[in-house]
Amino acid sequence: MIMFSLAWKNIWRNKRRSIIIIFATTIGLSCGLFSVGLMTGMYDSLIDYAINREYAHIQIHTKDFKRDELFNQSINDINNIIKKISSISNIQNYSFHTIIEGLASSSTNSLGVKIIGINPLQERNVTGISKSIVEGNYLDKKNTVIIGKKLAEKLKLKINSKIVLSFTGADGNIIYAAFRISGLFNTEATNFDISNVFVNNEDISNLLNTTSPIHEILIKINNTDEIDKTKNEIQKILPDNLLVESWKELAPDLKITAESTDLINTIFLGLILFALLFGLVNTLLMSVLDRIKDFGVLLAIGLSRSRLFLMIILESVSLSFIGGFFGIIIGYIVTQYFNSRGINLHSFSEGLSSYGIPSVLYPNIRIATYFILTIMIIFTSIIAALYPALKAIRLKPVDAIRTIA
Repeated sequence: MIMFSLAWKNIWRNKRRSIIIIFATTIGLSCGLFSVGLMTGMYDSLIDYAINREYAHIQIHTKDFKRDELFNQSINDINNIIKKISSISNIQNYSFHTIIEGLASSSTNSLGVKIIGINPLQERNVTGISKSIVEGNYLDKKNTVIIGKKLAEKLKLKINSKIVLSFTGADGNIIYAAFRISGLFNTEATNFDISNVFVNNEDISNLLNTTSPIHEILIKINNTDEIDKTKNEIQKILPDNLLVESWKELAPDLKITAESTDLINTIFLGLILFALLFGLVNTLLMSVLDRIKDFGVLLAIGLSRSRLFLMIILESVSLSFIGGFFGIIIGYIVTQYFNSRGINLHSFSEGLSSYGIPSVLYPNIRIATYFILTIMIIFTSIIAALYPALKAIRLKPVDAIRTIA
């Protein structure tokens, strides 16, 4: 306690120098924390929107469809499968997809698309497509479709325009069907908007004159922390020809993003602290050089070199903690402010949507980041103090006392 009190007084012997390093630490860490919050918010949004848009938490396909994606590789005995998976408590909702590779045509252009047959009511509870409608209505009538706004622009179509969908049926014959566009959706991913068309499963059944095949089951769960456990439970109770995958397996790039976010943020904060370390070393070294005579007197009257070493370490830790405390507080306040209001990046929406990144970001800092940063501050302050402290304890009392101030 005595050494801490002495170290605290020594910090303020040169107020200007101490205030400068505290100010630099505060600004560096607050800006660093906000940047970390921005990156975390961006990565989290990227993953959440992808899950909500197309992957859900878990998907079920036949192993053959996963390999070939052919029309006749559908899931059989749907009712029995749903009965089995419904017995798992963590499952919240599910929806069925009929997936057909086809062609969307207007009077001016044609584009290859994925025709997705859905149950509109089920889909509302599993994906966010219904909430992404920006013009018109969700699938509310027969023989209607919803398409991406980007696709509508390429085909030069609008609400209530006629669009022709063509695809190969189970018998190998080409089926042509005209639909009215009931709504346009706009998600965060340009490629998704251009390549997907949603239609009511009943309309596909009418075209095929039979019940439309189910190629995909999407599942939304309650507790995402137990996603792997739930996936394994589902796999155990289903036939061997069915493949159960979580979004981590369906989108391995997003899995890598999720797993590396904290590591990237830690490295980023480490680089900021590494830059601040040089300023802290310089400040402590100047402080030591200014007090060589004082250290000589202290050593001469019996202060041990270990206690002198500890005193300089405490000076470094105190300086770092003051700057770190204010930096964390300011970083937290700024991040929370923008977390509630969002950062509007609509000016860059075209470029961001190419990567599936939303145009409004909500910065977020995980609680663990604050604990990691605190440990890093302590570690950095100790490293910064080593050279000045070693220089101080190597002094010879007689030579130090004779030093001209």
